[in-house]
Amino acid sequence: MNIGVPKEVKRHEYRVGLTPHCVRAYTTRGHAVVVEHDAGTGSGYSDDEYVANGAKILQTAAEVFAAADMIVKVKEPLREEWPLLRSGQILYTYLHLAASAELTRALMDAGTVGIAYETIELPDRTLPCLTPMSQIAGRLSIQEGAKYLEKEYGGRGILLGGVPGVPRGHVVILGGGTVGTNACKIAVGIGATVTILDINARRLAYLDDIFGSSITTLYATEANIDAMVRDADIVVGAVLLPGETAPHLIRRTHLKTMKPGAVIVDVAIDQGGSAESSRPTTHDDPIFIEEGIVHYCVANMPGAVAYSSTIALTSVTLPFGLEIAENGVEKAMENPAIRKGLNVIGGACVHHGVARSCNIPYTEYP
Repeated sequence: MNIGVPKEVKRHEYRVGLTPHCVRAYTTRGHAVVVEHDAGTGSGYSDDEYVANGAKILQTAAEVFAAADMIVKVKEPLREEWPLLRSGQILYTYLHLAASAELTRALMDAGTVGIAYETIELPDRTLPCLTPMSQIAGRLSIQEGAKYLEKEYGGRGILLGGVPGVPRGHVVILGGGTVGTNACKIAVGIGATVTILDINARRLAYLDDIFGSSITTLYATEANIDAMVRDADIVVGAVLLPGETAPHLIRRTHLKTMKPGAVIVDVAIDQGGSAESSRPTTHDDPIFIEEGIVHYCVANMPGAVAYSSTIALTSVTLPFGLEIAENGVEKAMENPAIRKGLNVIGGACVHHGVARSCNIPYTEYP
């Protein structure tokens, strides 16, 4: 199979779909790999390194898309990339289609085979291709939240870990999954007061075992969310419904009850956001202030640490990509994990969550 790696065009996205070592894994199995010029430079990889591992360098994204049977990316295709897609071509990347009916329809119109990293699911219900980026985003959420809590950015002017004689900042984490757990690790490490909320009793028990008296665990009832958001210095939105839009746990009415200068870090923004007031932002313009509350809603947070993120991401996406390349789509779908990753094919939406979120008819895949 011919594998194509275009340069990411999303603003301030420095990750790349394959590292040179990943290219070698494909080429040694007889696949051809074409890489767009400078696609890997943001993650620290030169064109020469790709060539040394068997890739051919092409100058434009149009050439890469035209040459490839399967496109391996990091982020969903932007509007300028849509015309480059063709019928039957495999697009293997983060798609987040539940947050964009327009993109879903564009992929359906193109006849693209869309396999989404974020919905590949193992029998134990873990999401292997989402986990490393969730780990990174969770850890970054506290790093970024602490920065934008500073007064010069419109924050409360709170030192998250405090100093002797001064109260610590209060971090409230909505969701105890991978993002929430990793946010918790950093917040506890900094020395903040931490409260984490979830609807799963077993998960709360696990977090209590891991962190002990360093954190407070609460059930995510409306009353508890209201009270904790009101008291928070930083709120991390970390709720995920695989393949579906995130629930708006932080409503606009909450903003008026929050402390002026508090920070919302909405890690779920690429799935629509945990806050009703959230809208996607970029690394060069990461925040906005509404009702006196600082919102950090960067949709590709791990792109800020591209070297670490690219290695973490490609390590988990590579085995599934190789399986798709070696077996073709139809046979690859015999793997239940990859089948769950299939979102669109042959002009149809074949993922329940995406169809429901985008109000698009669902078609059962054979």
